[in-house]
Amino acid sequence: MIISKMQLAIAKKDMDNMLKNKNLLLPLTIVPIMFSVFMPTVFVLIMLLSPLDRVDMEGMEKLFAQLPGNSQDLRELGLNMFLNYILPVFFIIIPVMAASVMAAGSFVGEKEKSTLETLFYSPLSLRQIFEAKIMASVSLSVMVTYASFILMILTVELEVFLITGKGWLPGVNWPIILILLAPAISLIAVALIVKGSAKAQTMEEAQQKSVFLVLPLALLMVGQFTGLFLLKWWLLLILGVLLAVIAGIVTKMIYGDLDYEKVLK
Repeated sequence: MIISKMQLAIAKKDMDNMLKNKNLLLPLTIVPIMFSVFMPTVFVLIMLLSPLDRVDMEGMEKLFAQLPGNSQDLRELGLNMFLNYILPVFFIIIPVMAASVMAAGSFVGEKEKSTLETLFYSPLSLRQIFEAKIMASVSLSVMVTYASFILMILTVELEVFLITGKGWLPGVNWPIILILLAPAISLIAVALIVKGSAKAQTMEEAQQKSVFLVLPLALLMVGQFTGLFLLKWWLLLILGVLLAVIAGIVTKMIYGDLDYEKVLK
């Protein structure tokens, strides 16, 4: 796919409008900060400062047995469990949340400002306009995810070093999520939401439909917290490749169903 200068201009305009809209910028700021600063801080402090012993952690023995390594330190095991297996799942939710906030307003925002008809007078086809809006939403979603990860790393590294005098090394799950899983799930979320946004009449209606995308991810979190299963690196890799394929299929199907009259209704 070759991106034209006009498509880049539309994408830049969408991102600028997003960053200037306080109502949309607020959830884009608060939710990632909760996942990248507040939650890790609370858990790190609990694991490293509370007086844990074998009795306290008896119910977690089977779960810890699934973790790689031979460490017998309960705090180290608990910290590894949270930071490398539970917390990464939240970084799958961040791109979906960011995508839903921006993509939901892609076409609805144009309708509310009565600029949609003007946009259609551009020399771009409807598919090219969709591509530009999807590109803007995916780019912002991935940037928010990466920024959240950097903030989380700085926060956790500082806290762990101040308490233990040692650093924390992110596991192999993290690069798989950041490089493969987050962009793929962002594209799926954005494509579906932009399509729904084209048919929706209000921003609230478009955003309500995006809530259902979080439900499968909530099941992953339940599995991680309860120890029913752990998303090990090879499972994440398979899931990432599968989602990338699905993203391509969904995007192609949406492009094939574009119609000016449906969008203008």
